[in-house]
Amino acid sequence: MTTHDATRHALVFGASGLIGRHLVLTLANAGAEVTAAVRSPESGARVQEWLRDHGLMRSIRTTTVDFDAAEIVPGGAAAFADVTEIHNCAGAFRFGMSAEEARSANVGLVEKVLDLAAGIPDLQRVVYVSGYRVGGQDPAAVPWSEERRAATYAELGAYEASKMESDAIFQARAVERGVAWTIVNPATVIGDSVTGETDQQIGLATSVEQVWDGALTALPGNDSTFLPVLTVDYLAAFMVAAATDPAAAGQAYWVLDDDTPPLADLLTHVGRHLGAKVPRLRIPVGAVKRLPRWLTKADPETLGFLSADRYPTRSALELAERHGIEMPDVMVSLERWADHLAAHRFGAATGAGRRFVSAGGLRTFELGAPGSRRLILPGLPVNADTWADVASGIGARVVDLPGLGLSGGTGVRDWAQWLPAVLEEPTDLIGHSIGAAAAVVAADRYPAKVESLTLVAPFFLQAPMGATSRLRPLVRTYLRRTDPARLARQLGGTDAGAGALESSVSDLRRSSAARVAEQLALAGSEQWRAELREALGRFGGPVRIVTGSDDPLCAGALEELASRPNVELVSVPGAGHHPQLTHGDALVDLLR
Repeated sequence: MTTHDATRHALVFGASGLIGRHLVLTLANAGAEVTAAVRSPESGARVQEWLRDHGLMRSIRTTTVDFDAAEIVPGGAAAFADVTEIHNCAGAFRFGMSAEEARSANVGLVEKVLDLAAGIPDLQRVVYVSGYRVGGQDPAAVPWSEERRAATYAELGAYEASKMESDAIFQARAVERGVAWTIVNPATVIGDSVTGETDQQIGLATSVEQVWDGALTALPGNDSTFLPVLTVDYLAAFMVAAATDPAAAGQAYWVLDDDTPPLADLLTHVGRHLGAKVPRLRIPVGAVKRLPRWLTKADPETLGFLSADRYPTRSALELAERHGIEMPDVMVSLERWADHLAAHRFGAATGAGRRFVSAGGLRTFELGAPGSRRLILPGLPVNADTWADVASGIGARVVDLPGLGLSGGTGVRDWAQWLPAVLEEPTDLIGHSIGAAAAVVAADRYPAKVESLTLVAPFFLQAPMGATSRLRPLVRTYLRRTDPARLARQLGGTDAGAGALESSVSDLRRSSAARVAEQLALAGSEQWRAELREALGRFGGPVRIVTGSDDPLCAGALEELASRPNVELVSVPGAGHHPQLTHGDALVDLLR
């Protein structure tokens, strides 16, 4: 790997982006002094926080960049006289921009960074992030004629055309200013090879989301359609090495994983890994380009990336080998990236502590404090996300039960293999509704692993639901077609919990409505309810039963439980069957 060198001082533009953050972290870990150029002090603080969360024990410098100002950084080149390398990761990666917007964000930015670089006396290299589809432009063609510019932007779209023009201008202006340069042309950048972490939700991530949602009727491309990928940590390591490698001066490198499978195979593998229904039909790229956008759901600017082209990667592989940079396994990296995307609901859920784990061979979604011995099992028809605030307030973790939310499996029949796996150590179990049934089953079968039981709205101790709840086709249809406000009214009588139910509604529509309907019907079984009551009676540890005042226990159960010395009965005033949606703060106070 690149050796530690405290004489390096790297100025990184675009430091708050996906590539920029990982680059800053890799540079700092290599011993370099780093200054992160960010758009605002708040952005700089977020970068510092991200670095701390990722193990960096020292602070870096930050500076505010304003690409519209005469001096893009305060003090200009004189204030950065000790900078030895500049990394330009800045720009606009966005489809749908106007030509003027894209040129200002990408072309104009390149020119201003090189003007700054020309005034820094000890600068040894500027590393510029271009792109695998736009690299290799001829600097002799600069400036482009108005006719060429108009034709290129019209053909390719503003984003790709502006990056192509930027590539040519970067080379031309670097030579004109006497600045040593290196260009990196990365493929589609996916998440970290170890954690899958990413916050980039466009491009290939959009296609993965469409597969996950079941929104694609056919996969694009054939066996030769090549959309290469690259993990962000590999790219960062490559850039750190290239910036000081003498042989890299004046060179452009195509950095990508040649083992990336054809696009349709990639989407099939990722979709199956996520448990999605993957369409078998494949449609040629030419047909995709001719079909209307409402049918393909593809942004017109992304269609140019659907190509059979291959790229000259030999020089990049040789540089990586010189510096001991190993390409991670592409299929494993894709799976970890897809897991991170799905766990964070493709950008809709941004909090930390969201992950997939394997429990009893089942893919299981978990959020909250990793390894916590306080475990929440949610009820029907909601998911773990509805308990996130309560879990945070009490330092617990929440898992989606098999077949529900984001977890794999089929339902109650999986509990036998699943429950002992999620109870790795003696645990304080908190079960809600059908999750209360799972908690009681765990305590009965694995008493050494259950320290205490807290049962929130345990259905088997309450009045049975109406007969309609056992009509599975009717319930399934309702759940697939409901919306958050309607479901909130059904569960709590008001629209108050609608926001918290958006992800639950998404899960119901996507995959879990049938399994929820099946388990609701099972909850009406008097035999099962009696078995659960008997199992609860056999547990000798502490038991707390929490119900809403509007959703009480049966009179007989209340009287019998009140006589048990290990049972505490608690009523939450004004709450119904889902107190986590309406009385979360009260639950935190009770459970803390």
